[in-house]
Amino acid sequence: MDQNPYRRRSSPIRTTTGGSKSVNFSELFPMKYLSSGTKKLTRTFTTCLILFSVLVAFSMIFHQHPSHSIRIMGFAEARVLDAGVFPNVTNIDLNDSDKLLGGLLASGFNEESCLSRYQAVLYRKPSPYKPSPYLVSKLRNYEMLHKRCGPGTESYKKALKQLDQEHVDGDGECKYVVWVSFSGLGNRILSLASVFLYALLTDRVLLVDRGKDMDDLFCEPFPGTSWLLPLDFPMTDQFDGLNQKSSRCYGSVVKNQAIDTEKILSYLYLHLVHDYGDHDKMFFCEGDQTLIGKVPWLIVKTDNYFVPSLWLIPGFDVELNKLFPQKATVFHHLGRYLFHPTNQVWGLVTRYYEAYLSHADEKIGIQVRVFDEGAGPFQHVMDQISSCTQKEKLLPEVDTVVERSRQVRTPKHKAVLVTSLSSGYSENLKSMYWEYPTITGEIIGVHQPSQEGYQQTEKKMHNGKALAEMYLLSLTDNLVTSAWSTFGYVAQGLGGLKPWILYKPENRTAPDPACGRAMSMEPCFHAPPFYDCKAKTGIDTGKLVPHVRHCEDMSWGLKLV
Repeated sequence: MDQNPYRRRSSPIRTTTGGSKSVNFSELFPMKYLSSGTKKLTRTFTTCLILFSVLVAFSMIFHQHPSHSIRIMGFAEARVLDAGVFPNVTNIDLNDSDKLLGGLLASGFNEESCLSRYQAVLYRKPSPYKPSPYLVSKLRNYEMLHKRCGPGTESYKKALKQLDQEHVDGDGECKYVVWVSFSGLGNRILSLASVFLYALLTDRVLLVDRGKDMDDLFCEPFPGTSWLLPLDFPMTDQFDGLNQKSSRCYGSVVKNQAIDTEKILSYLYLHLVHDYGDHDKMFFCEGDQTLIGKVPWLIVKTDNYFVPSLWLIPGFDVELNKLFPQKATVFHHLGRYLFHPTNQVWGLVTRYYEAYLSHADEKIGIQVRVFDEGAGPFQHVMDQISSCTQKEKLLPEVDTVVERSRQVRTPKHKAVLVTSLSSGYSENLKSMYWEYPTITGEIIGVHQPSQEGYQQTEKKMHNGKALAEMYLLSLTDNLVTSAWSTFGYVAQGLGGLKPWILYKPENRTAPDPACGRAMSMEPCFHAPPFYDCKAKTGIDTGKLVPHVRHCEDMSWGLKLV
């Protein structure tokens, strides 16, 4: 079967004048001038000629390579999905609304420079979650702001001069928030989405520190400008040294009561890393946001998805409700808007998908992250995976007692995509489904793109493979993730999937139950503040509003539901 989800229609037969028309073979061979024997011969010849034309047309269709068709056809053309690649989606035309994700994405990009931006929709089912018109409008307005104030503009050059001063006079034309590249890839993606949302809420321009590899992993998300912090930014060499003790750290300024409300500092450092203290957490208070809002430059270092706590700031909640009427769709929309893999990474995604996943009737993703020390695989983790996937009917049980021949006329084919630093878990699954028949007669294929052994945060190719695997997991129909893992959070958010979460084992024992269904597809904020800004006392922030609750996999964490 053709691996390409989109086939070109066969061309009509051309006339010598260049027009298109159907051929009437009775016109070519008028029967009244022929003898009976010749008539029979003519009919036979005509039938053969028709069959030959049909065979040639089918040959052209089935021998077309998937990558060729995507390259040849313009994305504005209507297409019909191939049921072999997308068995549950047929006869869907891809129009500009689909291509732009219902208006989420901007038009006008050079498609060849970033294939994933408009091709991703070809590989996943249409999302049932549509961006609100208000969010779409807000994104278009932000793009204009970024183009007016971004790197290289006169406004940016003027704002840079403010960094040489201790204090500034009044509000400048443009304000900025600089995201510092920090921590592992999953944490970086989630924290960057959080800082971008903060930029939307405060009318700031987001600038991204490229770190070791951000420009190698992601395309530019904003048209006609760049989100990358220029290499000659005067504070770049200070980023690694920024911490809670830095003189311009907001928590330190608050702690030392060094705030002069009559003067506006030229910049502030916001320390929102998991180890932040109570004074750093004052960032999430409405009164403090009023003060922070006047500062033209904010430098942010964080490894958290702090979006849930933004909903608890009175000054932001009204705007957030308009942006996201479906509250548990924040990362789903912002992730698909911001994070488009570069062509090199996208090639890893598409080649693997077409080779191993495209023809399956159902695709199951299993993301395994083990926090135990020592070399895996661990038997208790393998037991937990088997228990979860079989009890939740994601994968069938096997007949280990009696091997019987199960003749299923059209067996269902399930492709299992395993991502893990260790190859042991996928090898165990693969062996089990090879050595024993399934009780349902289903055919199970197990695949694992890479097995890096250990996390190598600073290696470009390691992070490229990690990003490709996050995207591949997001293309599955059902997803199993590991507790506490930001890798899994990214996959579920991009795919719009509510995963089954493998609970964190204790004392190297598989928990019972092995897993549970997530309340929503939103990531968990692992280190939220527990502080009442008005009463200045501790409070359970997971019980303040119905749409912000404690996470399933981390009892003190917060997530949107």
